Amino acid sequence: MLLGSADAERLKAWYRDGFRAKVDGYGNLDLGGFGLVIEQRDDVAAKNAEPGRHIVNFAVDDIEAAAAHLRTLDVDWLVDPEDRGIGWFATLIDPDGNYVQLIQMKPEYYAQK
Repeated sequence: MLLGSADAERLKAWYRDGFRAKVDGYGNLDLGGFGLVIEQRDDVAAKNAEPGRHIVNFAVDDIEAAAAHLRTLDVDWLVDPEDRGIGWFATLIDPDGNYVQLIQMKPEYYAQK
């Protein structure tokens, strides 16, 4: 996935630190087999005017542990972790204003499939 940013280094550091991403030899982020490229762009605004248009989703094994780590980085939360029946969901906002959603599905959800 590619995210364009007016401040790519700041955004890359945020995702690297927030999600403990490894950085490959090209400076791209490896999020457990999922690649995130953050590219410096002069054709995007500093803040996303429509943050709900595209939401970056992260499936996590332990949403409370992920949220606790992110809280140490003083992130902005739109929705704190909450139980929505089929799983736990939370939404935070990255420095460019994009919505980032954490998802931890309940084991029962997978058993129903």
